[in-house]
Amino acid sequence: MGSLCYLSCVLIVSLLNPISCHGRAKPEPEGEHKALFVFGDSLFDAGNNQYLNGSMEGGGAISWPYGETFFKHPAGRLSDGRLVPDFIAQFAKLPLLPPYLQPIEHRFTDGANFASAGGGVLVQTHPGTINLPTQLSYFKTVVKSLRQKLGDVEAKKVLMRAVYLFSVGGNDYFSFYTQNPNVTQSYRRQYVGMVIGNLTSVLKEIYGLGGRKIAFQNAGPLGCVPTMKAMNPQLGSECAEEPSALARLHNRALANALKKLESNLPGFKYSIFDYYNELEDRIKNPSKYGFKNGNSACCGSGAFRGRNCGKNGTEPYELCSDPSEYVWFDGAHTTETANRQLAELIWSGTPNVSGPCNMKQLFGHA
Repeated sequence: MGSLCYLSCVLIVSLLNPISCHGRAKPEPEGEHKALFVFGDSLFDAGNNQYLNGSMEGGGAISWPYGETFFKHPAGRLSDGRLVPDFIAQFAKLPLLPPYLQPIEHRFTDGANFASAGGGVLVQTHPGTINLPTQLSYFKTVVKSLRQKLGDVEAKKVLMRAVYLFSVGGNDYFSFYTQNPNVTQSYRRQYVGMVIGNLTSVLKEIYGLGGRKIAFQNAGPLGCVPTMKAMNPQLGSECAEEPSALARLHNRALANALKKLESNLPGFKYSIFDYYNELEDRIKNPSKYGFKNGNSACCGSGAFRGRNCGKNGTEPYELCSDPSEYVWFDGAHTTETANRQLAELIWSGTPNVSGPCNMKQLFGHA
């Protein structure tokens, strides 16, 4: 009788607490094709902004020396080479995803990249860029295209197997901080709540369209980017506390929101990469990760080379001889070498770095 009760209890517990990504979850067949859909800001923008009329955000990515390391020419990416989603696509055995707005024939069964430099969760963040609601509308167009091409049943399979990767929120907080440098804690919390509320609505819509596997790079240490340090010369090489505090508030709220969605939406799985702490450690302890410089950008002018990288600027800029020695390529964007390290952690990091699932497990989940 005791053993029967024990088995019943185990069954009940397992039903209430499905096996996590770091448990004994059964992987999908190895060769099964899965798409990658990318949403977000300049950290993930593969070149969408070069197709926008009048957008200054990300415009520099079409001038030298952007792209110099890997592409050997400007490739629309704000780095010397590949971005995190480029490496994730490689790890998932997918081709590099072109920007969604590039006027080519897209293969949406591989996924799509909707990210936009300067884009935020909120519509009012950096008008003229592609905000998250607009990126969602582009995704809906892709869903229609998949349904027309594959039929509803097969399209649904593609969408349910796909992984949805996000890096968004930083621009909302940069904008908020520059416009409201001294506000009350309650007002900050209210703003973070608005960002998270709007973000949650987008995730629910993606779920409604079939999306089940969500991966987030959380907000980074915003006060540590070279541009922000250059704006606060009184701090020396120290990071500005207020923008980073906003990022920490956001990250706690994001973790709670995703946990709640997992509880409420059947089949919903997620990953959060601790970008904040992983990037901050590289900034403060560069030699630990093979870098020589974690404070200044490889490319730019002024304090910390925090601005004006690229030939389309009006002022001269300095350029380091080896970007791989730097965490930062320009005033707000990391080098290809840093991006590779971060992508590897997103892909196969331990639960304290990428959890409760990592992306490798999301790509292998049923």
